[in-house]
Amino acid sequence: MTLSGSNERHERTPGRSPGRVLVTGGAGYIGSHTVLCLLQAGFAVTAIDNLSNGSYEALRRVERLAGRTVRFVEGDMRCRDDVIDALAGGVDAVIHFAALKAVGESCTDPLRYFDNNIGGTITLLQAMEGAGVARLVFSSSATVYGDPERVPVDEDASLRAANPYGRSKLVMEQLIGDWCRARDGLAAVLLRYFNPVGAHPSGIIGEDPAGVPNNLMPYVAQVAVGRRHRLEVFGCDYPTRDGTGVRDYLHVMDLAEAHVKALEYASRHPGCEAFNLGTGRGTSVLELVSAFESASGRAIPFEFAGRRPGDVAELYADPSRAAALLGWRATRTLGEMCADTWRWQTANPMGFTA
Repeated sequence: MTLSGSNERHERTPGRSPGRVLVTGGAGYIGSHTVLCLLQAGFAVTAIDNLSNGSYEALRRVERLAGRTVRFVEGDMRCRDDVIDALAGGVDAVIHFAALKAVGESCTDPLRYFDNNIGGTITLLQAMEGAGVARLVFSSSATVYGDPERVPVDEDASLRAANPYGRSKLVMEQLIGDWCRARDGLAAVLLRYFNPVGAHPSGIIGEDPAGVPNNLMPYVAQVAVGRRHRLEVFGCDYPTRDGTGVRDYLHVMDLAEAHVKALEYASRHPGCEAFNLGTGRGTSVLELVSAFESASGRAIPFEFAGRRPGDVAELYADPSRAAALLGWRATRTLGEMCADTWRWQTANPMGFTA
């Protein structure tokens, strides 16, 4: 189906569309922001999503922001017929987001993660082969590095995922690499995200996790807006500057823009290559809480809890390869990440369902 567009229109560069892209998991947090960037860059977009952690409303709002329509297929990545339907009509490239993504949940239900994430990727690659689609941008994760020997982490670091979620991403990377090596002319870009946060600066789209948030920023935002009583900080005895975990937080709009760069790169470079996407700076849990308090003007009550299974003490990126080869750098600050999240949360206190 095609979502309904608004009368709002944005200026586009005259001439031929840069291409047709299928975005798997396109109704999710990162997917919806990337769909917006693709539409604004002139791409024609089809999105497929089973809506387990995404929202049809997110894509409707993306259309309003972009002034253009999205073809939407509600389907499961493990169902080949659904994926073939999404590829129907011609696609030049695929951006693959669709996956379960919670570290803690993966430790309690690993088989579900392997079935969904790895099974869905196999089905996608088979369908792409059948449709003659040769370009793929893959949403990977810094969790493939596990507990790194040193930080910042570059792409040549050892791959030793420390939890089932990270292992599923690593296997997905390996599958895609083997697929690329099996045929001439195939191209894949593996984007290893660090910690995406924030929202579109309009406050119209943002992160709306189903149930209790598994990630720090949306949980902090829900505490600030009154949806939750307090934040649990998992671990206060890590060997870091304040005892809490250190991560590389990255604005979702910087991340979304990287996917447009990755598509351009894949069109010129066959083979499979990995890139870190991060700021290159580590921020502790308590530092992020303090930054959010400054952005929101609200106190964030918290209490310490035990370490969460699968978490590591410190992980942040060396993003220099993406700068050199993709021409991409993260430009937005931690303050902007917090301010944009707060703008989204206050405008949408109950998320897209309000």
